[in-house]
Amino acid sequence: MNKLVFISLWLITSFSSYGQASDSLSLAKIDSIVVAKVDSVHTLDSAQYAQQAVEKKKVDLKTPPQVTELISLPNLFWSLIFIIVGYFVIKFTSRILEIFAERSTKYRITIKSVIPVIKILGWVVVIFLIVVGIYQPPASTVLAFSASIGVAVGFASQDILKNIFGGIVILFDRPFNSGDKIQVGDTYGEVVEIGLRSTRIVTPDDNLVTIPNGEIMNSSVSNANAGEANCQVVAEIYLPINADTVHVRALAIQAAQVSKYVFLNKPIVVVFSNEHKERQSIIKMKIKAYVLDIRDEFKFKSEMTEIVIKKLLEEGILTKD
Repeated sequence: MNKLVFISLWLITSFSSYGQASDSLSLAKIDSIVVAKVDSVHTLDSAQYAQQAVEKKKVDLKTPPQVTELISLPNLFWSLIFIIVGYFVIKFTSRILEIFAERSTKYRITIKSVIPVIKILGWVVVIFLIVVGIYQPPASTVLAFSASIGVAVGFASQDILKNIFGGIVILFDRPFNSGDKIQVGDTYGEVVEIGLRSTRIVTPDDNLVTIPNGEIMNSSVSNANAGEANCQVVAEIYLPINADTVHVRALAIQAAQVSKYVFLNKPIVVVFSNEHKERQSIIKMKIKAYVLDIRDEFKFKSEMTEIVIKKLLEEGILTKD
């Protein structure tokens, strides 16, 4: 009897513990299902929000902004500030480079050749900051505006565009640099500025000549020094037909060597040719020597001519008559 009671109590206890375990497992399963559902709802909401943002962005790109949104007083104010600051920064940088260039004969032409590039890059950066940083127009608006402006400007200012294109070609092709002595047509002098539209040259008579870049592109350009600080100087002297050319050559070379402007690292050459003037046969002598600084070209030419003529008069090869 006691055994039957014991077995009955054991069965009742087992069934009750099994029921409690089953209830715990069911509750845990229900909780996990609820959490999974909530996560899926959150994920679905995030995906829908991202899709709506993309659709809104597409609509914004397709729909150009109103003119009043782009051209407003704050935008105009900050654009003006950027232009003024950019102008003074570019001007100050160019001036500092010019000062350093004038202090160094060796690096003068190299430094001056960098100034036009810095000016162009500086204005490109200013325009980029204004467009992208202040106005921030959509890509479709930029393309449409650029196309319209390009067509209008192309018809209205073909010569200006030709000169600008010529200026860009000069900056990259470098047939000459700022500081070079060049000849374009009948104009000879030192290049003082290479702009987008024109190039400015100072002649030996101290005249400032402005030549459009389009005209330079269509003309032959003679460069006397090709980026170097020295250049060749030619002095011409006429001699009688019976002059001793060997002795005269020695005198001319010696006279050129004592000049304070001569560049002795390059040779001094004297050549003779026969010419006829006023029904007489004469000898034309050319003294070719290099000047140390291209800005002393005409001083060197004048000094060399004076010294040689003085020597020839002392030797009796030339007469005052």
